[in-house]
Amino acid sequence: MKIKGFVLTAIATLMMFLVVVPSFATARTGAEEAEVRSVLDRAFRQLRAGEYDRLYDALPSTSQRRISRARFVKALEQTRGMYELNRLEINRLSVSGDVAAVDTTLYGRVRAPFEGEGKVTARQYLLREYGEWRVATGERSTVRRLLADQPQLARRFPPSEPRVYVKRDGRWTDVGPIGSLRRAVR
Repeated sequence: MKIKGFVLTAIATLMMFLVVVPSFATARTGAEEAEVRSVLDRAFRQLRAGEYDRLYDALPSTSQRRISRARFVKALEQTRGMYELNRLEINRLSVSGDVAAVDTTLYGRVRAPFEGEGKVTARQYLLREYGEWRVATGERSTVRRLLADQPQLARRFPPSEPRVYVKRDGRWTDVGPIGSLRRAVR
């Protein structure tokens, strides 16, 4: 009789564990994803408003050591007249430990070197540092290090160059990776 009671208690405990733990993990993942979305949205609003000094604070410490606040702000200010951002679309998102990968699309108007509607598709990477999510996207060496520590995430979200599209005759036309456009404009 004692064995039967023990077995029933063990089964009940196991069932409770199987029900409670996954729901806790799902809730935690949902909260982490919401936090990542919030950080990306805030960074987008700061970029859109030209609050580059505040945007610098969203960078991981490794990125801040590589570029000074003044140089970061100046580089972004030089691009200010080239585009006008309208909205951010968050497509696919995954959190793995202290690293998040997010596929995004930024929509806006291109002002230079030509006028038109444009969008950029980009994979964003974030790092949780000191309890806060930091946007590590532009820092290739930081992203490589993050993904080396997260091989499953790296397989699902490998690094990719942001791509630029312009609207022509009502259809999006891929004009290439952002890196090739930077070189062409120089």
